[in-house]
Amino acid sequence: MRLPNKIAIITGAARGIGRSAAEIFAREGATVIIWDMLDEGEQTAQAIRDSGAKAEFMKISVTDVPGIEEAVRSIVEKHGRIDILVNNAGITRDRTLLKMSHAEWQQVIDVNLTGVFNCTKAVAPYMVEKGFGRIICTSSVVGVHGNFGQTNYSATKAGVIAMCRTWAKELGPKGITSNAVAPGFIRTDMTDAMPEEARQHTIATIPVKRMGNPEDIAYAYLYLASDEASFVNGQVIGVNGGQAS
Repeated sequence: MRLPNKIAIITGAARGIGRSAAEIFAREGATVIIWDMLDEGEQTAQAIRDSGAKAEFMKISVTDVPGIEEAVRSIVEKHGRIDILVNNAGITRDRTLLKMSHAEWQQVIDVNLTGVFNCTKAVAPYMVEKGFGRIICTSSVVGVHGNFGQTNYSATKAGVIAMCRTWAKELGPKGITSNAVAPGFIRTDMTDAMPEEARQHTIATIPVKRMGNPEDIAYAYLYLASDEASFVNGQVIGVNGGQAS
């Protein structure tokens, strides 16, 4: 096992990439705490428990600072520590700049950028106290290269990279690593809803000629959470099939 007895919070883990990460982390020995606004998170946690692994669900919004702080305190009271934080939760409100409303801009900023700050701000002091921690944040290929119709999303994912690199410098001396994973075109509910023609057009730009699966990203999270990545800090790992190499 690569995460024996570790305590891991994964945000946005009710389904998709987060669910895959929760399942894999639990299989590797971690106690996984799923944070999500979807009640489906309890089903995910129960499925993990049914497999013989350890998982809990807490209905948490990454925009709710008091709720986050209370949840973190309760986890530490119960488990004694938090070893891993995966900031995986995110939303999209895609529209071109000329059509994007201020509300659509702010909604994505609040969840994808400020939400990552909120969760990390709450968890980091407990990691510092123990002298150990793994902070893993979900960026995106569009946070590096931009994308048509995603001013808000691209800005947040670029900001996540900058925060991770800053935290690597601030928290690295305290035994905590901070890294980002930048997924490419991944099979999720969002991409499944795309028109088939658009999906095939994007796949054609990927050298390996397929979409990524949630597990492809989850295994990158696993590596960064493991002891094998103890000297990896302040990095962005692209998982994109060569699309943006």
